[in-house]
Amino acid sequence: MSFSQLSLHPDLLRGVKEVGYVKPTPIQQDAIPPAMLGRDVLACAMTGSGKTAAFTLPILHRLMAGSRGATRALVLVPTRELAAQVLANIQEVSLHTPLTAAAVYGGVGMGPQEHAFRSGVDILVATPGRLLDHFRMPYAKLGKLEYLVLDEADRMLDMGFLPDIRRVLRHIPAKRQTMFFSATMPPAIAQLSREMLQNPATINVERQSQPAVGITQAVYPVAGELKSALLLELLKRGDMKEALVFTRTKHRANRLAAYLVAHGINAERIHGNRSQSARTAALAGFKNGTYRVLVATDIAARGIDVEALGHVVNLDVPAAPEDYIHRVGRTARAELTGEAFTFVAPDEENDLRNIEKAISKRLPRVTVPDFDYKAKPAGKLEVPLAERIAEIRARKAQERSRAAEKVKRRDQGGGGGSRPASGRSSSGGSGGRSGGRSGGRSGGAGGGSKGPRSGSR
Repeated sequence: MSFSQLSLHPDLLRGVKEVGYVKPTPIQQDAIPPAMLGRDVLACAMTGSGKTAAFTLPILHRLMAGSRGATRALVLVPTRELAAQVLANIQEVSLHTPLTAAAVYGGVGMGPQEHAFRSGVDILVATPGRLLDHFRMPYAKLGKLEYLVLDEADRMLDMGFLPDIRRVLRHIPAKRQTMFFSATMPPAIAQLSREMLQNPATINVERQSQPAVGITQAVYPVAGELKSALLLELLKRGDMKEALVFTRTKHRANRLAAYLVAHGINAERIHGNRSQSARTAALAGFKNGTYRVLVATDIAARGIDVEALGHVVNLDVPAAPEDYIHRVGRTARAELTGEAFTFVAPDEENDLRNIEKAISKRLPRVTVPDFDYKAKPAGKLEVPLAERIAEIRARKAQERSRAAEKVKRRDQGGGGGSRPASGRSSSGGSGGRSGGRSGGRSGGAGGGSKGPRSGSR
């Protein structure tokens, strides 16, 4: 089947051709026809299967025929990175149409997003939290909305967005076309879909979630303290040209990136504690080859789309099989091929067995020749939490001690008579001046702090 057989608008077909889509992927073949007929859709689509175009193309096609000037389509996504990715896809395929789109997510200013609401862009791609921030303002109205998409619905539930999604639904028309796309279909998603969808076209709902066919998977048994050294060895041997590496925590991501840089590997990290500009720059640098390694936490597992990414490495075994599927799905996208390596410490074997059971496959074990599995690690990749807390407390104690010393020195200096103003402060006139000054400052700070806080929300 070709895209022309899907009866898409000619201007969209031009965009599809220029983006480089050759033929529809299976999820696109199954989802686009019912979506173009206006039916609700419930689809279980693996990461990297082309599902974004499976909902953007039919919506863009239907938007071409309607009136303009008001937002008619909303795509809800769990992360900022995924919002940016979906927006980029829409802009690419709609290049030759008059349709407009914008992304609404946190970590950046609300001004341009407010403009998108006021101007009535055709499609909004949004994270639930930031969208609700806008809904507090009078300009954020979606009364003419006709299409709603929940992309990566399972991830939104994992991140606790279900209450936010229900609040969003109160701001949009009940009569609309709704599409659910999810890589996995846990019971909570099935229940939510029954509440929101009307007689949907169901696609792959009974299929067990599996990594994409083109992914070669392997397990590397190794002691936890040697994982960073093993990764460095594979990179130095040239076994991996570039790699997206997932860690369990933000702290481990920071320390692993620093370790790699210290050993001559260009690396960056991306996680929830970094600013949006830093996350965007890190991802852009990884895509353009500035960084050979991007270290990430699971926040990025649903939003990183790197063309022809060859390797994904799980430095830590994911606790849930669903997270494994999403992580390794960053490679072998759009029916390409890739490799996914998982480093497994002895205490992670149970989690690995759960993953193998979920994907109905025992993964091959690999031992790296000439790597010293008994070597003494150069340092800890992760400082135990108790040690980190103790370090923070010690640092705070030192800061308090320095502050107390500073106050003591200042008081001793004042006691020598070098600050005659302290003698005048007892007088009524001086007391008035002092009170006026401190009162003015205090009142100004209180009033000023109130204003910015309210504005920032």
